[in-house]
Parts: sequence; C-alpha cells; structure tokens
Amino acid sequence: MARKFDAGYYFSEGFHSIFTHGFMSFAAVCMIVACLLIMGSFSLLAVNLDHMLGDLEAENEMLAYIDENYTEEQARSIQPEIETLPNVTKVTFVSREEALEDYKEGRENNPLLDDLPDEVLRDRFRIHVENLEQMEQTEAAVEQVAGVANVRAAIDIANGFVLARNIATGVAVVLIGILLVVSLFIIANTIKLATFYRREEIAIMKMCGATDAFIQWPFVVEGLILGLTGALLAFFAQWGIYQLVAKLIIQGNGLSLVTMVSYTSMIRYILAIFCGTGALIGVCGSLLAIRKFLQV
Repeated sequence: MARKFDAGYYFSEGFHSIFTHGFMSFAAVCMIVACLLIMGSFSLLAVNLDHMLGDLEAENEMLAYIDENYTEEQARSIQPEIETLPNVTKVTFVSREEALEDYKEGRENNPLLDDLPDEVLRDRFRIHVENLEQMEQTEAAVEQVAGVANVRAAIDIANGFVLARNIATGVAVVLIGILLVVSLFIIANTIKLATFYRREEIAIMKMCGATDAFIQWPFVVEGLILGLTGALLAFFAQWGIYQLVAKLIIQGNGLSLVTMVSYTSMIRYILAIFCGTGALIGVCGSLLAIRKFLQV
C-alpha cells in the first residue's frame, strides 16, 4: 500500500483530524499562543532595553573636572591621554567660560549670576563611553590621569539599565524553555488523541503494508497547522499589545525618557521567529506522539 508523497492527501487528512478532537486542538493552539506571547513580550522588552542602553552609550557621558590650579593650556594637554583610555570614544574640552555660559543658560532672570566670575567653575572634559557596563572601570582610569581632580559619572543609572536588560533576557530564556516543553506536551497529547481515534484505520494500513512515513505525515501536517495557527494568532496579538504599550508610554508624562523600537521595523523578524517556533513545536510534538504510537 506504499504510495508516493501526496501533499493534498496529507493536508486533507491533517486538517480534518483537527476537528475530530476540537477541544484539544483549541487547547494546543491556545498554549502555543501563550508560549509565543510570553516569549515575544520578554524578548521585545530585552530588545528595547538594549536599544535604550545603546542610546545611553551614544549620549551618556562622564565629566572629568580638572585641577583648579591648571591653566587652560595645561588642561587641554591632558586630552590626548584621556582619548587613549579603553572604552572612551569621544573627548570634548569645556573651558571655564563655556561651562559658566552653559550654567547660566535658562537662568537669565537670576541677577545673582550676572557678576559671577569665570573662575568659580573648573575646566572639564565631556567623555563619551562605548560600553556602559565598563563605566565604573573607565571612571577609575580617568581619575588616575594627572590633573584630573574628580570624575562624575551616572554609574547607578547605567548599571540599572544593564541589570534590567540582563534580567529580562534571563527571564525570557527560562520562560521560553518551560513553555516550549509544556507546548510540546500539549501538542503530543493532541496528536495521541488523533492516533487513538484512528487506531483501527492505522492498524489496517500497517497490515496492508503502509510505511510508517505514510502514516506519520497526516499527523505531522496536523501539528504543523496547529503550530502555524497559534503562531499567526500570537503575532497579531503581540502587535496589538505592543502598540497599546507604546501608546501608553507616549501618553505617560513620567515616562518621557523611555523610547520604544517601532514594531513595523521588526515585523519580518518577529513573524519569521513566531512561525518558525510554532511550526517547530507542532512538528516535534507530532513526531514525539506518533513515534511512540507506531512503536507499540
């Protein structure tokens, strides 16, 4: 009874089998949707935290204040040494006069600042870093440069973003692992129900010489359809949730510093990952179930 590969037959049988045990099929799809939504949400959180961390690395800086006894020429002579330090990408010199002008900006109505001498502030360097995770080491290296009186760096903020990103990534990995196992279990049990429902038909097919591959394909297709259905539903649900969260963040006055990566800029990658993961869960779950059945 061995026959050539017939995609139409396999898809017809696999699709029909889904409705013979509708509740379990529904549960399997819901489990895949839940798995992908949780996986996608934490992954997108990690992506956005990494994006914001990149923005901080591009914009964040530390200030190195020069010894007040140094002249401007002496202070400028330090710049090449700072530029050679690891993790330093850009160094900008700010003179006392420029620092005072920056300080006065936005305070023009304060008469107390009119007669403030330039010497009240120090020359300083604005130092941009490449990697926020190395901010503390960079600060210590800058402090060792002769002529630098002290350094001010927002290490706590940088470490906070790094910690949040690492936690989000770790939680995503753990949850993905757990939910993948649960999803495989649900799919496998759904396919087991299908094989049990068709056990007499399968027994007759084996007696007539049908190959294991011929028997397996409809169940593999069933798992594939369930996986892709769950993936597409999760993709559109994730899109809606992401857009809602982005809208709330934009409207939130206290979250003006938070920026989110556009969903549409990632849409191809998200769709591919969701469909690939859903298909993998469905096919692997089906193979696990039918292999055990055929070995009996």
